[in-house]
This record gives sequence, structure tokens and C-alpha cells, in this order.
Amino acid sequence: MTMTMVSRKGQQCSALSAVPDGGRGFVLPLEHGPLAPATARHAVRPVLASWGLDADRVYDTLLVVSELVTNAVTHALPPVVLHLRGSADGSGGVQVHVTDGGPRTEAGHGNWAATRPEDEHGRGGQIITALASHTGTATEADLYGLIDHWAGLDAA
Repeated sequence: MTMTMVSRKGQQCSALSAVPDGGRGFVLPLEHGPLAPATARHAVRPVLASWGLDADRVYDTLLVVSELVTNAVTHALPPVVLHLRGSADGSGGVQVHVTDGGPRTEAGHGNWAATRPEDEHGRGGQIITALASHTGTATEADLYGLIDHWAGLDAA
């Protein structure tokens, strides 16, 4: 599957190509706003279930999806695109990628999370690290100025 999106520099780029090892893939462009995490969770749950993940693995993956998407809409520019990649062997391993337009340059402008009390945010990175076996950020030139934040959850 190939999907075209536009980078923040106005260039068209491929958001996802066919999964090379025969694994499962899912792409979801999201609105850059406070409803994006809920939209992502709602769309991803049936996908993960169809991949045969057990309830605990679905819950953990949804939590990682929610945290990565929240970070993107809180701290980065649009676009926000969620990519999931399931293991080809159906063992339950999942890669979660959230691509965004890079860091905001203006402090606090449009940052809906900044209006929330301190005890309601700030732990997303710790949650992701606790649930994922590996995490990272990619800013390579082939991302057309976009940034990819990812987390891998091993098979249960």
C-alpha cells in the first residue's frame, strides 16, 4: 500500500510503502489537535485485534499509540500520521511510528496540553520506555523534513 502526503515544506512524499518482509501495515493520518489520541486508539483497536494480539498486548500498544500521538500534537507541527507495522509471523510484535512536522518554534502557541495542570502531563516518555523494548527518533533526509518517533513492542 502506498499513500501520499505533503510534508511541512510542501513536498509530496510517500507515507508508507509495502511492508518489505510481508508483515502487516496500517496508516492513519490524524487531525493535529486534542482529539487525535482518541481517534487513533479507536481506529487501532480493531486492527490489533484482527492481527490476533491478546488483550494485554492490545492495551499496551494502545497506550504507546496514545502517548506518541499526544506528544506529536502537543510538541510538534502538523502533519501527524500514525503507522503500525505488525510482525509477519503473527507473533504479536508491533512497531508504532508517529510522523510529525518537527518541533514547534513558538513556545506554548496552540499547545492545548500547556493549559492542563502539571500533574496531568509529562510522563509519556516514561510510559513508552516502560512498555516498549526499543524506542527512537528518525530525522533522516528521506523523511522530507518530517520526524518519525517510534516504539517497538516485542511479541508477548
